Amino acid sequence: MSEFEWWRLKAWELNDLAKRDAVVIVPVGSTEQHGPHLPTQVDALLAGEVSRRAARRVIGGHHGDMPVVVAPTVWSGLAEHHMSLGGTLSLDLATFHALLRCIVRSITRHGFKRILLLNGHGGNIAALTAIVNDFAIEFSAPIATTSYWLLAADAFGKILEKQSNVRHACEAETSMLLAIVPDLVDMGRAQDAVGPTGRELKEVIGTDAAVRYRSFKSRTSHGAIGDPRAATAEKGERLLDAAADAVARLVANREFWALPA
Repeated sequence: MSEFEWWRLKAWELNDLAKRDAVVIVPVGSTEQHGPHLPTQVDALLAGEVSRRAARRVIGGHHGDMPVVVAPTVWSGLAEHHMSLGGTLSLDLATFHALLRCIVRSITRHGFKRILLLNGHGGNIAALTAIVNDFAIEFSAPIATTSYWLLAADAFGKILEKQSNVRHACEAETSMLLAIVPDLVDMGRAQDAVGPTGRELKEVIGTDAAVRYRSFKSRTSHGAIGDPRAATAEKGERLLDAAADAVARLVANREFWALPA
């Protein structure tokens, strides 16, 4: 299989890929606390891993045949709500917008037109939705965003036992980390990262019809939401493959990219 990661390619190879109208996937993550048992770069690691797996599927013809490039992962995002629990490197909204704008501007100046900002952090969702709207107009290009676990929600629900989708430092994220970097997972501390329950969370957060800032510490004292004790590497592989399949189908969908602005 030909190289598809931006950092491994020569400039002339990237120029050729731009001429072939390659889709560029930009993984967008975060560096933040993930409870007592997981490392701080979970979101960045998973966004990058899903991006690479998806690219291999598209290039390999599993979901069509389209050139794809995976850009270096954006490893910091909007994580102010995690700061009180330590280990977190957060951007403010203006910096996050400016950083992504510079990256997207650089990509489009090289001739690429189709860009997917693949999100790996829940705290980025609202901002990315607004950002791609701005960028699509500014750069006159189809620029999209999705969060891999939302795109693969149906498949995730069939794999997980204790939850319906990704929460935080949970069964899902712990399983996926066990699949790719097991040496960075301390399952001996998973018992210290259980809860809160859905009911307990609702008591803290209140209605979904209104939004206000709350620190993560107000929801969980240990920095996790879910039950990581249920995690296995086998589940993690299945989750990653399901996410990669969902992203690959989106990337290879020519109608999605051809929709009028």
